[in-house]
Amino acid sequence: RPQPVPAAALRDREAADRSSPGHDAETGGGPAVAGRPRTKFSAAQLQELERSFREQRYIGASEKRRLAAVLNLSQSQIKTWFQNRRMKFKRQTQDAR
Repeated sequence: RPQPVPAAALRDREAADRSSPGHDAETGGGPAVAGRPRTKFSAAQLQELERSFREQRYIGASEKRRLAAVLNLSQSQIKTWFQNRRMKFKRQTQDAR
């Protein structure tokens, strides 16, 4: 019968599996937040996300569900993209002043 693996050892192993070569040197440490790796959006996904953002900066639940289904992304990825895009927009408008 195999022995159970301690949770801390399992987390360490998973974190090591997630990190890419040279990752520590680039960021000055390990991954900031444990979880899924950074999403690389396709050009088509970005085009649709940007189009939706131009129409409305804050996304509603139904539009979030629709985009997630159409773009094959999770609702949480859509929500995070909109949050990040609003911050980028805010920086751009502040820099323009």
